[in-house]
Amino acid sequence: MTTHPLPPKTSVPGQLRAGLLDQVEERLRGLLAGEFDRWHAVNPRAASLVGSITELVRAGGDRIRPVICVTGYLAAGGDPTSTAIVDAAAALELLDTCFLIRSDIRDNAPLRHGIPTLHVSHAAEHERSGWRGESRRFGEGTAVLAGDLALAYADRLASRLPAAAWQLWDELRTERVIGAHTDAACATEYLDDPWPGRCIAGCAKGCGAGWYALHHPLLLGAALAGRQDLATSYRDYARPLHAAWRLRGFLEGGPGYDWDAQMLREVLLGTEERDTAERIISQLVARADRVVDAAPLAPGWRDELAAFAIRISGLSE
Repeated sequence: MTTHPLPPKTSVPGQLRAGLLDQVEERLRGLLAGEFDRWHAVNPRAASLVGSITELVRAGGDRIRPVICVTGYLAAGGDPTSTAIVDAAAALELLDTCFLIRSDIRDNAPLRHGIPTLHVSHAAEHERSGWRGESRRFGEGTAVLAGDLALAYADRLASRLPAAAWQLWDELRTERVIGAHTDAACATEYLDDPWPGRCIAGCAKGCGAGWYALHHPLLLGAALAGRQDLATSYRDYARPLHAAWRLRGFLEGGPGYDWDAQMLREVLLGTEERDTAERIISQLVARADRVVDAAPLAPGWRDELAAFAIRISGLSE
């Protein structure tokens, strides 16, 4: 379905992670294919929602959340034959799919992962077919339902997790909703700021940007490995790394940084300011590395987490 943001076979730890990530892809593929066949046999219209999710998941991204969840799990000494970590990582990808769909509707985004967003494609289907009602409303309403379905599938997988991991899952879902609302409210009230200053200072719960992509997946991995003692280390690793990732996104115009961020970059960021931003990124990554160096991790995984920090922050190795 996608490529992984870390080389899969450069080390024994890398091989273990790659094997689990392949199982995550198979879990996603099998779940969605089974659901499509199930609902197509009942009513082809019902299967269209599953098909929409399948297309988006198949097209989608670097799988950052599954990658860091599996990495955190194995670094904590987790069993590489476990099915629970596969379910958790697949659930994270489906949860992110839900929120991407909803974000695209709010932002009226035309494309996601190089393909038309769901609200756009379903509106176009409505218009081509000459159906009754307003095409835009049909497209948005159908996309909302697709997001609901992706969340239902994510919860189905997460329902199998042990109690400690389920509690983290529940917190993640709640914080992502609050963060999404905060983000939308700040934009509406002209209070949003493309410069990721709050992330650099340290995001708190309810922050629109959040640090869900790194923090919660790491904690899930630790919980599934029975290593809640790593919670502080993983938090202290994720916080500066998330800030470095956000700052790189601002500098390069990544997802979430639209025309106002571009204007701010062009007006305020000269060579000296960019050099300063690069130094901040390097300092943040160094903070994350120091945490990893001191953490009680399984052999070989300090290097893997350090390499992940380099790649996600966009620094040269």
